[in-house]
Amino acid sequence: MNPISNSVTKRDHSIKINGSAVYVCDYPTEGMLFGRILRSGIAKGTVKNVKLPELPQGYYYVDKTDVPGFNEVHMIQDDTPVFTDNPQFIGDPVGMLVGVDELLVNEFLLKIEVEYDEETPVFDARLSEDVFFAYDIDKGDTDSAFANADRIIEYSYETGLQEHIYLETNGMIAQYKDGKMNVHGSMQCPYYLHRAVVHATGLRHEDISIRQDVTGGGFGGKEDFPSTLACQVAVAALKANGKPVRVVFEREEDITATSKRHPSYCTYKAAIKGGRITGMIVDVLLDAGAYTTMSMVVLQRATNGACGVYDIPNIKIHGHARKTNTIPNGAFRGFGGPQVFFAIEMLMTHIAKELDTEPVKFKKSYFVNQGDSTSTDGVYHFPVPLPVMLDDVLSDSGYYEKLELFKNQNGRFRRGIGVSAVFHGAGFTGNGERDVIKATVRLSKSADGKVEILTGNTDMGQGLLTTLVKIVAKELDIPPDDVILTLPDTRRVPDSGPTVASRSVMIVGELLRRACLSLKNEWIDGEEQTVEQHYRHPDFLIPFDAEVFKGDAYPTYSWAVNAVEVEIDTLTGYISIPGAWGSFDVGTPIDENIVIGQMEGGFLQSLGWGIMENCAPRNGKIGNKLLCDYIVPTSLDVTDMNVRLYVEEYPEGPFGAKGAGEMPHVGGAPAIIEAVQNALGINIYRLPFMAEDVMDVLRSQKAAEKEVR
Repeated sequence: MNPISNSVTKRDHSIKINGSAVYVCDYPTEGMLFGRILRSGIAKGTVKNVKLPELPQGYYYVDKTDVPGFNEVHMIQDDTPVFTDNPQFIGDPVGMLVGVDELLVNEFLLKIEVEYDEETPVFDARLSEDVFFAYDIDKGDTDSAFANADRIIEYSYETGLQEHIYLETNGMIAQYKDGKMNVHGSMQCPYYLHRAVVHATGLRHEDISIRQDVTGGGFGGKEDFPSTLACQVAVAALKANGKPVRVVFEREEDITATSKRHPSYCTYKAAIKGGRITGMIVDVLLDAGAYTTMSMVVLQRATNGACGVYDIPNIKIHGHARKTNTIPNGAFRGFGGPQVFFAIEMLMTHIAKELDTEPVKFKKSYFVNQGDSTSTDGVYHFPVPLPVMLDDVLSDSGYYEKLELFKNQNGRFRRGIGVSAVFHGAGFTGNGERDVIKATVRLSKSADGKVEILTGNTDMGQGLLTTLVKIVAKELDIPPDDVILTLPDTRRVPDSGPTVASRSVMIVGELLRRACLSLKNEWIDGEEQTVEQHYRHPDFLIPFDAEVFKGDAYPTYSWAVNAVEVEIDTLTGYISIPGAWGSFDVGTPIDENIVIGQMEGGFLQSLGWGIMENCAPRNGKIGNKLLCDYIVPTSLDVTDMNVRLYVEEYPEGPFGAKGAGEMPHVGGAPAIIEAVQNALGINIYRLPFMAEDVMDVLRSQKAAEKEVR
């Protein structure tokens, strides 16, 4: 492995261990005003009247009439309101109460009376007629494949919401003083917030500063939502006579008001000829919730990945995201991939069963190879290591031996094992990096030879403060201690794009490496110097046309194979995980421990989505909104996790690195659901599949046995 992969102590390790890290809630509160959001109690309708209690001096109410710019949160499409009198989901922000005593603000908030004109909401995306986005892929001759098929197999699959459950809830502080707006807090994408606050306040770009505080986790949940909160606190700060305004969510509000993973409904039709799949027709429906947020790009990834790692010659894919009067759904690790990869992995297993073929061998026979065309008529330009990775995982897990061992089980406990193979497209979809992001990075060398990295990218626990420093130190051949990297402030750093899409190391890290080459060539001892590097699209890429969904959707792909073993207690339905195995190709790991940690964490997060995390709202309202009833897996839930790295270097990434962060969340859920269905001897078409579902199956099986007798 490349020497850069050797692990070092993370840059922010000490401050997090000793408690000196300053999160948004750690700032001194003297002179601070505290805000709480007044949220809609209905799913759809109009606010007729807001009756406030008598407020003492130092307290005030903020609503849409206080927004001096546009009452829109600038994202991809500007349909999310800063504050609204036309709520579209339970929890929509109607206004904000601000005051000097946080406890009194909470008390006054409970006394506000809101009168509504209610309308009939839509809670099921399958019943919604409001299409936010739609995309179509048409490759090969699908009509002919189906016309000549021996048989057609059709299945539908469903996935639910997922809450991010980052350790630190959302929080933001804003202060408007001397004509300048300063906003800081927990976030992934400072320049997203910058553009949103400009749009809502009407202030000049140069009069607004967005600064990231130490951020306790994001997983995508702090990509989109912080723009909304930043606009709200900024508008409140304009009214605060120079005092800072702070809003930090309690866990209940964070769960009930912030974005989630999109629920999905996927229907697949497969044409079979001579025992082989010759074509597929796929419908991918995402529940976007009340507003568009990130649904456009999540849907693009879901549509692109609907056929998984399999080379199907003829395909038609229709992807659509529809509005419902539920909490808006947005960015979440994997970004549309987990939903469709669950569906395609289950489909391939179910087809194999119908054809009386061993599922893993059946899947392997369809793996894409280097040089094959992608679903969008792009090309897999680089080696696809899936066969070797699959063999490694099958061997590590003892897959076939256990499959044989687990046949015809009797007694209280039943075991099963399942396998999945997945990819994640690294970087922004299509020409997003070239035409939309247009990333810029800067290196600033001081006279004493120290070099400061200036980028807009954030560390939210994934290790970016460490990995970017390692890249620069390695390329400049200077000690890492001579490289400076702090949390970004838009007054100081260029816009190097958001910290999303598994792009930070691969795209921004490579820009920094190239900037280092320029600095080395121009280096003058004892002088201050600055170099800047701008994104350049790789020449080998087939240009992507978003109108017809043709071309290279991604420059390269990260790959993974997962295996999961489960043990099911037939008395309680409880699903335990005796072992989990994964092989992950994310190119050269810039720090092996950091990458292994990301793989383990994402893998575990995916397993939780598969069998634990039931976040289904009833009548538009989320019921399990505390950590006592929204259950996520811990390290104790997987007694033996085994992760290995397979390295297939990407020549356009720094020292061969590819995207890493989102990859591990894609394959865990289909692997564990396959293990559960093998243990129970059934087919499963949805997740989460929980203990209650196991008991339903067991009761049905017992009833069927009695009928046979």
